[in-house]
Amino acid sequence: MEPLLLLVHRIPFPPNKGDKVRSFHLLEFLASRYRVHLGTFVDSTEDLVHIPRLQQYCASSKVIELRPAFARIRSLAGLLTGEAMTLRYYRDAALAEWVRAVVREEGITKAVVFSSAMAPYALNLTQLRTVVDFVDVDSAKWSQYAQSRPWPLSAIFKREGARLLAFERAVARTTEASVFVTPAEAQLFRTLAPECAARVHHAQNGVDTHYFSPEHQLTSPFQSGDEAIVFTGAMDYWPNIDAVSWFAKEMLPAVVAQRPRARFYVVGVQPTPAVQALAQDSRVVVTGRVPDVRPYIKHARVVVAPLRVARGIQNKVLEAMAMARPVVVSAAAAGALSGVAATDFDVADGAPEFIRKTIALMDGERGRSIGKAARERVLADYDWTKNLTPFDALLHGRSEARAVAARGAIPATIGLADAG
Repeated sequence: MEPLLLLVHRIPFPPNKGDKVRSFHLLEFLASRYRVHLGTFVDSTEDLVHIPRLQQYCASSKVIELRPAFARIRSLAGLLTGEAMTLRYYRDAALAEWVRAVVREEGITKAVVFSSAMAPYALNLTQLRTVVDFVDVDSAKWSQYAQSRPWPLSAIFKREGARLLAFERAVARTTEASVFVTPAEAQLFRTLAPECAARVHHAQNGVDTHYFSPEHQLTSPFQSGDEAIVFTGAMDYWPNIDAVSWFAKEMLPAVVAQRPRARFYVVGVQPTPAVQALAQDSRVVVTGRVPDVRPYIKHARVVVAPLRVARGIQNKVLEAMAMARPVVVSAAAAGALSGVAATDFDVADGAPEFIRKTIALMDGERGRSIGKAARERVLADYDWTKNLTPFDALLHGRSEARAVAARGAIPATIGLADAG
């Protein structure tokens, strides 16, 4: 198979948080078609044990241990140099040297870059046909943060949004294709970078519907009699922190007033002190890291995603839908979902509507109906292999993609018209 360079900002295993879910399945997809040479960072000591697992997917790899505290200090220098702080956070001379060497020694001509932060490692290698998976418009995320944070953070985040957008546009101008996770994110970037619009595409996420299946026999982790309302996600991520705090403080009391056995379970790694403090309310349980999130989803009466800041697709929502659970999502998180609101999932805009719809889905019949439709929607729309196939076409280019499709390697109807 042909060699390919893959650059990912965080080790793509295990697939236990949003970006790693997508990057792992992208690695798995590419490894079935190319000899992948992977360059990545590991930013948690708990993930160091997973480095050997990468070898089954990679011809070679370079994994750099990133110390977040030092990286944050390094990123602050961007305030003085005029760069986006994100870029300095992931800057490493050893990784840059490895990239240059492996491209030269292996004769690599194709690359996939996962997240804009990794683009600097490939931009000066003109022999590469590079496809960038931006996933989301990260610059818009920082601009959105700025609107809800006090000064001076608001000013710093606004600056980061502007600097990062300028870099994203430069990357999109100098690479073969830019990919985003949803049609809405792709269209947003076309609006922000109209000069690159013709080379902007989308490739939706998928779900491992065998792993996330309601058919698994899993013991309930809840106390007897609990009517569990569940939120899953990395609990050191600010939009998730904001979401669970909002639900626990402004919605849960009203839900409990009508459903006295309701308890709110916050399930996810690295809960911050602010998240842990929510458990001072006996109706809130903060689990921290759990060995398997599926029992919490399977036995939830309802899953909620009250995200006020949301970019792209929410894997937590897709996983709950795959397990046939009824889900209430915020309007901010619902825009990326395919499917029909009030049939495949419920959408709530604001606390009063979230309260009302959460209570409604705790009813057995209504919840079962939504959950059944949710599972069917995921099976129809969220297959990883089908949704990632455009990457193959974009890497080959228009003429090469047609030839590959003719040999049966990729469906001729997917991605060819947009393949650069």
